[in-house]
Amino acid sequence: MKITFLGAAKEVTGSCYLVETESTKFLVDCGMFQGSEIEDEFNYQEFAFDVDEIDFMLLTHAHIDHSGRIPLLYKRGYKKKIYATKGTVDLCEYMLQDSGHIQQIENEWKNRKRKRAGKSLRMPLYTADEGKASMKLFCGIEYNKIFTPSKDIKVRFNDAGHMLGSAILEIWVNEDGKETKLVFSGDLGNRDIPILRNPTNIDDADYLICESTYGDRLHEDVGDKAKKLMEIIIKTIKRGGNVIIPSFAVGRTQELLYEIHKDRELYKDEIEFINKVPVYVDSPLATSVTGVFKRHLEYFDEEAQEYIKKGDYPLDFPNLHFTHSMEESKALNDIKEPVIIISASGMCEAGRIKHHLKHNLWRKNCTILFVGFQAKGTLGRRILDGEKTVNIFGEEITVKADIEYIESFSNHADQKGIMTWISNFKKKPEKIFIVHGEDEAQIVLSDKIKSELNIDTIIPSKYDTFDFDAQKINIAEISNEAVENELINKIEEMKIENEKVLSKIQDILKQNKGNIHNIDGDLAAFNDAMTRLKRKLN
Repeated sequence: MKITFLGAAKEVTGSCYLVETESTKFLVDCGMFQGSEIEDEFNYQEFAFDVDEIDFMLLTHAHIDHSGRIPLLYKRGYKKKIYATKGTVDLCEYMLQDSGHIQQIENEWKNRKRKRAGKSLRMPLYTADEGKASMKLFCGIEYNKIFTPSKDIKVRFNDAGHMLGSAILEIWVNEDGKETKLVFSGDLGNRDIPILRNPTNIDDADYLICESTYGDRLHEDVGDKAKKLMEIIIKTIKRGGNVIIPSFAVGRTQELLYEIHKDRELYKDEIEFINKVPVYVDSPLATSVTGVFKRHLEYFDEEAQEYIKKGDYPLDFPNLHFTHSMEESKALNDIKEPVIIISASGMCEAGRIKHHLKHNLWRKNCTILFVGFQAKGTLGRRILDGEKTVNIFGEEITVKADIEYIESFSNHADQKGIMTWISNFKKKPEKIFIVHGEDEAQIVLSDKIKSELNIDTIIPSKYDTFDFDAQKINIAEISNEAVENELINKIEEMKIENEKVLSKIQDILKQNKGNIHNIDGDLAAFNDAMTRLKRKLN
């Protein structure tokens, strides 16, 4: 048996793993690479396997960094089954079409740039129609039910507590009369988050493939998250500003709505104040997904179930509004009174949130509130890291709004959560493969697992293959000329941008020798991008 790491290897996005037994080949996840334009280029590369040879696919959950290249897989000829929980299937029905729509819009914009630069035009990665068509491959499976996608494989989905329908995979592989058990953590949920249950404890595994998003840190203890959230909202509204919350349309948006209104008696005065403030969920996808949540109340935790039994549905309240059209979205920025706007995408890389940032980042009385992980290279990460100016739609926007981050709203387990989950295995894995994390997070978590749990760990690179029989990693040599050429173009573009940064430094120093803080963000972003590029090319 072999496993090849095709994404989320020494990086957070692009989750995809190829498992090969003596008679079966299957995929776990087929996610999109997200972040800078460099990461985006890796979505266009050819798959590192023959699509016709894949027997089935298992999907841990619906987030685009795990599911986003499924329509491309379908477009390139894959027509076998995709197994996922019923909640994940229902979410993908909306998310993959929405992703295709975004691909089409962004491709039109990029093609205009390509045309002006004299470059050849490119088709979108896939379309909304192709996203919809790929849904015919999905097969919904219940939690805790063992099923057999092939004669030598048994699988069970367990609740991962990360988002609606998210799963930890238990996979039993039979070869030559010997059974080997693999466990994929998927994205492990943070404990005690709104609505969802805690991650399921697993009894045993021979090998564990484990995420490490927050492997080097603990979530900030803000005590009562709802109270902290309401304090930020009330402070901002009282000074006449808007609260802009870049939020993942699936999961985080619904949890925020729940958190604001779940304790109506405990926070009576605060909620009475907030109930006078219009709350806009500006994302057609979030609107559709909220409907999916309502159809899957069986996935809710005990607390949420109790509210519902009392006839109190926390995802619905009088001052809540959902926008649908682009015209409605644009009109939000013309409202004179303070409002709360929850809008996708969560990392500020696409969608309507960029328009709201353009209209509010420069206003001192506004607040930009982050409630989820921000990957390196994304607009959200640059704002969170303190850049003084950011480029949005070709315009330099000065950052003067308050920037807040409630990390404990994250749906990823922190280091303690991951370690606790692994510690609960009654039979510890022989090896743990550390995936889905940035370099530092993976190294810190790997060292901690070795020192405290005495389990051998491996941090695989992209395209590495682990041979279970030989017990070693084989490094694959994979080349893609089209992607390499595109990356060369990106390097040239970055060189030009670097020259602009240097010119900007010179101008600032001439005008005001002491005022050099404005260039720190530009230099950090450039150096960060170059580091990631070198790591990928190596």
